Amino acid sequence: MEAERPPLPPFETAEAAGRKVRLAEDAWNSRDPERVSLAYTPDSVWRNRAEFLHGREDIVAFLTRKWNRELDYRLIKELWAFRGDRIAVRFAYEWHDDSGNWFRSYGNELWEFDGRGLMRRRIASINDAPIAEADRKYHWPSGRRPDDHPSLSDLGL
Repeated sequence: MEAERPPLPPFETAEAAGRKVRLAEDAWNSRDPERVSLAYTPDSVWRNRAEFLHGREDIVAFLTRKWNRELDYRLIKELWAFRGDRIAVRFAYEWHDDSGNWFRSYGNELWEFDGRGLMRRRIASINDAPIAEADRKYHWPSGRRPDDHPSLSDLGL
């Protein structure tokens, strides 16, 4: 049996749900597919854009491909809503391709957790917008977003 990943559902406060969102953001900003995959159940089901994934092996392969293509990836997630074992999140991330073209990708995620706090379902809808490098808003060093960095709402995103 796997260890619990607090905070655990049911999510009864915005603070608890927001903490879960920040932990997910921190993991994704590590750009470590194995680390990220451990937050999901072994049989987790995803829809990411038009791609459907089943289980951690698919998640690791997907994230490896993603971060090999989306260079200098920086992500901010923000709690949108929560109830019981579900959380809705909005997010935006910045990245560039291997030709130096910059993008900001905007999206929404719907998450469902098991009783141990592992995500068993992730549904993500995402759109990419080309941006000029001068229009980037995420300038922290690779890794975790600093606590004093503005949120999506603060940035007007």
